[in-house]
Amino acid sequence: MSVSFKLVPIAKSNHDLVREIYADAIFSKGLDLYNKDQIDSWAALAFLPGFLDTSLNEGKGWLLTLGNDAEAFALRYPSNRLALLYCRGRSSRKGLATFLLCKIEQDAKQEQVRILYTEASLFSYPLFKKHGWIEKSIEEIQIAGVDFLRYRMLKILV
Repeated sequence: MSVSFKLVPIAKSNHDLVREIYADAIFSKGLDLYNKDQIDSWAALAFLPGFLDTSLNEGKGWLLTLGNDAEAFALRYPSNRLALLYCRGRSSRKGLATFLLCKIEQDAKQEQVRILYTEASLFSYPLFKKHGWIEKSIEEIQIAGVDFLRYRMLKILV
């Protein structure tokens, strides 16, 4: 028995699902690379009023479902920036993030975007490197007073 795969544009009606996937990805995979304070502060952003609103309302992206379950999403905002790419822990290492990354790149190319930018976490950095993204810098940021490192990256779309 095969599981059906579905890709739908992110719409206002599924913003709560996107927020749920965001938090699940961090909580379910986080302890491999982050401490508890980092995980808690980062995951809390999913439900912080106003934090994701602009990206969700004005961005373009995709929600991926397997069967009846929403498992991953990717979103560009603005059009030349991959703002969000998250996959539930139970669906990690199944190629969903790679599929969404390729779809986002394809969409950007169709809109004549020549360079995509992103800020990669320790989770996503290996995925981006594997798919030809270039590290431009490493920066230290704080989320709710907790320190994080992230990678500023870009990909030239040809």
